[in-house]
Amino acid sequence: MATAPERLLLRLEWKVVRRLDGRLQGAHRTAHRGSGIDFTGLRAYTDGDDARHIDWNVTARLDEPHLRVFTEDRELTVWLVLDRSASMTAGRPGRGKHDVLAELALVLARLFGRGGNRVGALLFDAGVLRVVPPGTSRRHTLRIGAELVRTAEARGATTTDLAEMLDAAGRLARRRALVVVLSDFIGDGDWERSLQRLARRHEVVALRITDTADDVLPEAGLIVVEDAETGEQLVVDSADPLLQVRFRAAVDARDARLAAGMRRAGVPVHRVDTDRDLVEALVEVVARTRDRSP
Repeated sequence: MATAPERLLLRLEWKVVRRLDGRLQGAHRTAHRGSGIDFTGLRAYTDGDDARHIDWNVTARLDEPHLRVFTEDRELTVWLVLDRSASMTAGRPGRGKHDVLAELALVLARLFGRGGNRVGALLFDAGVLRVVPPGTSRRHTLRIGAELVRTAEARGATTTDLAEMLDAAGRLARRRALVVVLSDFIGDGDWERSLQRLARRHEVVALRITDTADDVLPEAGLIVVEDAETGEQLVVDSADPLLQVRFRAAVDARDARLAAGMRRAGVPVHRVDTDRDLVEALVEVVARTRDRSP
């Protein structure tokens, strides 16, 4: 009898991976030049280039700095950083943020693995860290799925330390890698500094998983509002115009801080809503990534 991860992966392979096949090929080539092994030629040095790749013999002969240019390896190591904290449970049954995260993780692991790349996963919740070392096979993708089920069953209820999660990714990814962070980015900690450290060593992409419950306070009279991270509860009048204004302002401020922090770290952030078609969302991510490529 098929396990839950097997059933989910089969469904995703049929509905998502098959439709995406070929669309992501070549989309993961890192923006960092000169990290491969195949020498392809020379070009003039420009401000911001890595001086370690200057060809001093050619520079002396032409009396102008020139760089050795390399073709990057097609294969790379991908680390999926998966936020399994309590706030990721928001959303309707069967389509909460944690459900979308699981689908994205399995699709990305399968797509990158089929391309010959090694995919590892870091699952983080309230300081509890589970690690799936990099691998390439379909069985390896199912192992990531099994860990997703385990972390869902063992979920705690404390505030996520985003900085600790990103620092853990930096400790695991020793060699240059593509690091994909899947999170709602709701939590504590000086995450911006940690993200900057991570982005200096690796190519980092953020997939921010969101749900309407994060951004909209329904006008339903007296309701009990619970902080998914801490469990703290509060009774509020959701129809109060002043409360609605303050809630909207807090949401806008949160989004602005997140966007500014990502921009300062040089990390692209892509919003994936829980009601969005997964294929459309991933195709958009690929298109925007290509647009940013040098």
